[in-house]
Amino acid sequence: MTGTLYGVGVGPGDPELLTLKAARILRMAGAIAYFAKRGQAGNARTIVDGLLGNAEQLRLEYPFTVEVKVSDPDYHPRMAAFYDEAAGQVAARLDAGADVAVLCEGDPLFYGSYMYLHDRLAGRYRTEVVPGITAMSGCWSRLGRPMTRGDDVLAVVPGTLEAARLAERLALADAAVVMKAGRHLPKIRAALAAAGRLDEAVFVERGTMAEERILPLAEAGDSGAYFSLVLVPTRRRTV
Repeated sequence: MTGTLYGVGVGPGDPELLTLKAARILRMAGAIAYFAKRGQAGNARTIVDGLLGNAEQLRLEYPFTVEVKVSDPDYHPRMAAFYDEAAGQVAARLDAGADVAVLCEGDPLFYGSYMYLHDRLAGRYRTEVVPGITAMSGCWSRLGRPMTRGDDVLAVVPGTLEAARLAERLALADAAVVMKAGRHLPKIRAALAAAGRLDEAVFVERGTMAEERILPLAEAGDSGAYFSLVLVPTRRRTV
């Protein structure tokens, strides 16, 4: 009998925010797979350090990260080949009967690398996705300000959007979260200024982690860590 594929959300960074179900799956899985950049331990793997037993650990190392731009013609073919190979490694364990838990920061189906394995394997194997607390939820909880009230519209947009599209989306929203912010802070700052929301924007870097930083976006400089985002809470006040 083949094993079960688990996509396990490990939350935004603080190990205590891991769900009970995620912890149970990690203890019972025969193999733990995780993504990592070259020369780094892998953030999801670091979050669960100390919670793993004797399961096989399968490191899935990205061939590149920021060295190759998304606009490069080689980017998508090379990343597709990487995910094909990673899916093959996971499938080999599943075919051998092992349950495989694939770690993912935040939630597995929200801007997570796990989803690319899910696309390739979920139709072939028993699959269960274990939801996790998203980075944005962890960050706005640390900020301690309500993000939305009543019938507010919340926009979640990637900072990688072209500047005009980013400004357009932000101008239409009552509240917003800008993901993937670290390398795009000047563009995000300009877009929020154009939308008249810069004074309300907050930069959160490594939210819920030991190295957490929270400060007004206007004071955040021009670059941040990979695990960073921008919050624009609602203007609406309590009744």
